[in-house]
Amino acid sequence: MADKLIIVESPAKANTIKKFLGGSTKVVASMGHIRDLPKSKMGVDVEHDFEPEYINIRGKGDLIKSLKKDAADAKKVYLATDPDREGEAIAWHLAYLLDIPQDSICRVTFNEITKETVQESMKHPRKIDMNLTDAQQARRVLDRIVGYKISPVLWKKVKRGLSAGRVQSVAVKLICDREEEIDKFIPEEYWNIYVTLEDGNSKKEFEAHFYGKDGKKIDIKSKAEVDEILNIINGKNYFVTEVKKNEKKRTPAPPFTTSTMQQEASRKINFTLKKTMSVAQGLYEGVKVPEKGIVGLITYMRTDSTRISEEARNSAKKFITKTYGESYYENRYYKTNQDAQDAHEAIRPTYIELEPDKIKDSLTPDQYKLYKLIYNRFIASQMSAAIYDTVAVNIKAGEYDFKANGQTLKFKGFMTLYVEGEDNKKEEKDISLPELNVGDKLKEKKIDPKQSFTEPPARYTEASLVKALEEKGIGRPSTYSPTITTILERRYIEKEQKQLVPTELGKIVNKLLVENFPDVINVEFTAKIEKEFDEIAEGKQKWKATIRDFYKPFKVTIDKVEKELEHVTLEDEVSDVQCEKCGRMMVYKFGRFGKFLACPGYPECKNAKPIVETIDVPCPVCGAKVQIRKTKRRRNYYICENNPASCNYISWNKPVVGEKWEPSEEVNTETKKATKKVTRKRTTKRKTTKK
Repeated sequence: MADKLIIVESPAKANTIKKFLGGSTKVVASMGHIRDLPKSKMGVDVEHDFEPEYINIRGKGDLIKSLKKDAADAKKVYLATDPDREGEAIAWHLAYLLDIPQDSICRVTFNEITKETVQESMKHPRKIDMNLTDAQQARRVLDRIVGYKISPVLWKKVKRGLSAGRVQSVAVKLICDREEEIDKFIPEEYWNIYVTLEDGNSKKEFEAHFYGKDGKKIDIKSKAEVDEILNIINGKNYFVTEVKKNEKKRTPAPPFTTSTMQQEASRKINFTLKKTMSVAQGLYEGVKVPEKGIVGLITYMRTDSTRISEEARNSAKKFITKTYGESYYENRYYKTNQDAQDAHEAIRPTYIELEPDKIKDSLTPDQYKLYKLIYNRFIASQMSAAIYDTVAVNIKAGEYDFKANGQTLKFKGFMTLYVEGEDNKKEEKDISLPELNVGDKLKEKKIDPKQSFTEPPARYTEASLVKALEEKGIGRPSTYSPTITTILERRYIEKEQKQLVPTELGKIVNKLLVENFPDVINVEFTAKIEKEFDEIAEGKQKWKATIRDFYKPFKVTIDKVEKELEHVTLEDEVSDVQCEKCGRMMVYKFGRFGKFLACPGYPECKNAKPIVETIDVPCPVCGAKVQIRKTKRRRNYYICENNPASCNYISWNKPVVGEKWEPSEEVNTETKKATKKVTRKRTTKRKTTKK
């Protein structure tokens, strides 16, 4: 008989904690949730105040029996599931199954899996927090109602198997809205005038750019305006009219939250959100390292707080001053977002002495990359600012103003270790100017007018979509990864390089939902509900009251939409491809592998075929057309239209005119298997519906 039974969520975490406690303490895993709403029905009794109908998850019967036996044999049971709302709800379900009274002092949480933290946390158990549990129940129930009520509309009007969700549908809407902005974008012409000048004293050359006239900025919109300016300044002398020298500081970014970790892992080490969270989970739960054994290397990875403990702050100070010197340390406190839950610290290393390169051999390549990112970000967050010397020079040529700006890095500070990445922003570089003084005469060496056009907004990447969701208050740290994973798996969006692009299916689904459920599928509603979940977690609101307030108008909308759409049929988009069997113009359909062509005469004519997309670069082997195809993982590859009949060209990379091509066995093997499978699936005759 064990004195203590501790139940955690994963076996890896169980093994780590067991090493720290030893003795007659038994540590077992629940393997995540053990009770949930049923998959076969909505599982929410709307007639009886939205009571959830929880059932034991299929396949977990033997595990539940084992947990009950272990609990019966133990003198005391502790529920040590993850320290968030989801973990609190799992603990509550475990307490129900194991007949643990609701007011029992049985709940333990670990913000980090280290020996010191685990042993200290075991000294301070508490009751299950029903406010946190109810916040999770509210999210689960509301999302189930939305999904089960809206999804059937998609089944009837688009195709079976589609799903709608409160957060996922808003994420798709953001991506579709951005694509619409791009499609409607009209580029506007603008010009810049750059002039290369020589300093008469040092003979050094530098570049200045046109600014305006009499200190006021002028935007140049046409070649005619450029020519007018060039005519006026032609032959004019350039004089320095003002020199401003200054010092600029660049401060480090805060330690990671879940969102910023996902964004940086995407930018810097090319991890998907799903991969980032999976690798982080392993680092949190425990890795075997020399001299310490199995230990959690980072704090809990689902957090929206930038707070760090004083102990961690002191450890960082010792490391920085010893490694880099006193001038590189600065004690920094970061302001946490007002909407953050702040239940946990920021994501940071648990042991500062475990530097990434020292334990590299104990980590997988992916663990090493992410751990190094987390470690360096945390240390840099407690370092001094980088300092630049800057100089801004105003120059006059006739009646027009030019400007030149220079900067040199004087003190690297935190940039010695880490610089935060940013989407669509170039890295700052040193720009050196000669020593200039007011009144200096400058010689024009070259003048270069450049035409440019405004660009449309960039498509979302996983990183920038997470940033947008966070800024708009949509979802929480635990929901970003599953939300984006779901809409990718549903084929509502797809990746092109790193960009998220809506598919035709995604556009159709989004249009249907936005037009018929505008009060639910919108950013404001989703953000408002998130705040209500926060209020439930803080004990300021009852969870069923939130569901009641939502359901009444939602039910009216559902009834109205079902009635209005009852006799509405969505017309298939007609292509310009003629069916070679019956002569009808083929239409676009959506299947498991995406868009394909089908004859509208089904079931009389069952002709169907894949859509072939080609590029404007000829095959580098035979000169024929090159097709774009996708593997089963939706990765693009390029193949000659004559492959395999008379040409063997196939490549991951888009061909370039004049480029030599060498066959790759790896490309041939994976893509050919995928191509055969996809082609076979798409062209299989559709089954006749049974009467």
